[in-house]
Amino acid sequence: MQLHKPDVVAAATTILDDYGIADLSMRRLARELNVSPSALYWHFANKQQLLGAVADRVLAPACADPGPGSWQWRIETVGQRLRDALLSHTDGAELVSASMAAGQSQAATAILALLADTATAAGVPPEQAGQVGRTVVYYVLGFTADEQSRLQWDAAGAADITRDADPSTAFGFGLGLLIDGLAMRAGLAVS
Repeated sequence: MQLHKPDVVAAATTILDDYGIADLSMRRLARELNVSPSALYWHFANKQQLLGAVADRVLAPACADPGPGSWQWRIETVGQRLRDALLSHTDGAELVSASMAAGQSQAATAILALLADTATAAGVPPEQAGQVGRTVVYYVLGFTADEQSRLQWDAAGAADITRDADPSTAFGFGLGLLIDGLAMRAGLAVS
C-alpha cells in the first residue's frame, strides 16, 4: 500500500479525536497505518509539521470568507466558526495553539489575515490590524481550551461544578466585548 499525505493527516486526526494530542505520536501513527515510523518522515520532516497539517485540517471549516456584512458580523462569524472547528476535535484548541506557536499552520495564518483584512476595511490602521486578528484568535483559543478542559473533566466524572452561563452564551458575550472595545478604541462605525 502506498502512503499518501492526506491519508497520514486523516489517520492522525482520527488518533487526535479518539485519544487526544498527548497520544498522537509518530510511532502510534505509524502503527495505525501499518508502516515504519521512518515512512512518515517522507511526508513530514518532523512532528511539528504533521501537527500543522492536522491543524490545517481542523481549521478548514473556519477559513472561508464569511461574505459581505458589517465588520462586526464578519469578525463574529469568523470567531464562531473558529470555535466550532476547534470544538469538533479533541484537544483542537491545544493543537492549533501549538501549531501557531511553531509557525506550522497555514490555515491559522489565513484566518489571521482574514481578520486583519476585515479590521483594515473597517478603518483600523494597517499597523494595528494584525493585532486585531491575533487578539480575536487568542481569545477564541483561550476560551475554547478552557471549555475543552472542562468537558474532559466532566467526562472523567469530576465533581459537578456550577457554571455561571452556557458556554456558547459566555463565548458570545466575550467576543462581543472584544468587538465593542475595538469599535470604541479605533473609533469605528458600529452597525
